[in-house]
This record gives sequence, C-alpha cells and structure tokens, in this order.
Amino acid sequence: MKAVVYDRRNSPDILTVKDVEKPVPQDNEVLVKIHAVSLNAADYRSMQVGIIPKRKIFGADIAGRVEKVGKNIENFKVGDEVFGDIARAGFGGLAEYAVAPEQFLALKPSNVSFEDAAAVPMAAVTALQALRDLGNIQKGQKVLICGAGGGVGNFAVQLAKSFGAEVTAVCSTENAEIVRSIGADTVIDYKTEDFTKSGKHYDLVLAVNGNHSLFAYKRTLTTHGVIVMAGGSLAQLFSTIIFGSLLSIGSKKIRHLSTKHNRKDLELVTKLVEAGKVKPIIDRRYPLDRTAEAMRYIKKGHARGKVIITVI
Repeated sequence: MKAVVYDRRNSPDILTVKDVEKPVPQDNEVLVKIHAVSLNAADYRSMQVGIIPKRKIFGADIAGRVEKVGKNIENFKVGDEVFGDIARAGFGGLAEYAVAPEQFLALKPSNVSFEDAAAVPMAAVTALQALRDLGNIQKGQKVLICGAGGGVGNFAVQLAKSFGAEVTAVCSTENAEIVRSIGADTVIDYKTEDFTKSGKHYDLVLAVNGNHSLFAYKRTLTTHGVIVMAGGSLAQLFSTIIFGSLLSIGSKKIRHLSTKHNRKDLELVTKLVEAGKVKPIIDRRYPLDRTAEAMRYIKKGHARGKVIITVI
C-alpha cells in the first residue's frame, strides 16, 4: 500500500510517500481502508520532540471503511463506515490502510462526509474537554478563546455557544469572518489589539494558540476565573506544566489539558455535527502525495480550520 513515511534522511521533506506492507489486524483490531485524514499539531509536535510511531507513519484522525476485523471485534463489521482518533494506537492514518483497536473508532453518521468526519476527533474532543472538564463552563459566562481560527478554536467557539456562553474570539483578520459566522459574539484581531491589555475580564480563557505569558493571561481573568492551556508554543506548554500549579495559588486557576480519548465524548460531538449544530471548518485539502506540503502549511499556524488529506 502507499503510505507517508517519516524519514529524517530525506530532509527537508521528512515525509515521503513509499510503498509499505499493508497492516494485518490482530484479534482486537480493525483494518480500515482510509478515505480521509486530518492533520493536527500532535503530528508535527511529535516529530519535533522525537516521538516517532513504530511504523514511522503519522496521522491520528481518520475516516474510512472497515476492510477486515479481528476475531474478537464486537462493534464493527466489514463495510461499516467509521472514524476516530488513533494517536494512542500508534498513529498510522497517513496511508491507504490503517489498523486500530475498536475502542478508538466510532460509526460515521451517513449524512456526514468522510472529510468532515476526519476533521472532528482530536480537535473537537480537545475543545470539549478543555471547556467542560477543565474550564467547567457555565451558561452566561464570558469566555475568551485565543486561537479561534484554527481547528480546535473553531470547535471551541461553537461548543462554547452551545453551552450558552458569551464568546469572545481572538484570531487573525483573515479568520474573523469565519469565526463570526460560527457564532462568536465578539472578534478581536490580534494583529491590531492586545486583549491582555484591554482591561476586560473573562470567566474562562481557552488558550489554543498565542504567544502571551501565563501572567498576561492571568490578568484577563475574573476573580474566580480559569485559564485552560490546550495549545500554543512548546515553551508555553512547558511553562504551564512547570509553573501552572504555583500560579494557581489563590482563586484564579491555570490548567493544562492533556486530551484523553473518550468514545462517549466523540459520539457526543458527532451528534452535534450530525444535527448541524456544530460544523467542521475545512481550510484546505491535499492528496496523499502532497502531505509534506500540507504539514508545512499547518506548522505555520495560520490554517483557517482543519487541513484534510484525501486518500480516496
């Protein structure tokens, strides 16, 4: 089969399309014929820190059709249309076929395309867990989403509105129209305005992207406000992990999200997508043989929503 393989020797394009052996599902695995894959920061950040999948094939968010099932599989059969986040199963989505344990997959709704389904798993579940689990979002709260123009940010805006929050979105000029169209009450262009110096305060700040210090974010909080760091630069993430608990002494809290795969959360978001209440925003589509180009694009941090690799 064709697969996009990580190869440092092939610099500067360390992702190369090669012919590799088609995977064989084990007793507790499903073999999926891939139709679409979405790229995530988890892909290139894993490369940056040297966490390389065993087969050197990245790609976590997949959508496709079940080709074969192991003898212990109970929830899926050949021909089922499925999607899911297979990062914790060792990645492997950037290929014509991938295997994964069934707990990482869910049935794809018939009215949701393969591309839209591939856009959902990691980004939408990250947004949901950040807002609901760490942010304890409540109806009527003032919520600020920094990095609202990207994949996680797009879902966060829509989910925050579904919780009944008043949403302020921080993004670039180019993303402002899209962010307004998905429900943001107020849009701040970070190129012309620094929200950390505006004097306005928020009950919940979700930092998906941005270059502000933890102290700057903390200034924007109400008395019992919460900051959830779910992205940003590696320096920001390490700073949150190291100093977040120290800076959380008092009523204002800083929390770091480590997304946990949860089929119930995936199915919850999927129902919203199926009902048209949450819409995946897709910026660009690339064929499998242009994955390296697509990865370079998302690493720049300016994607308007999700970037999709179409395999079929």
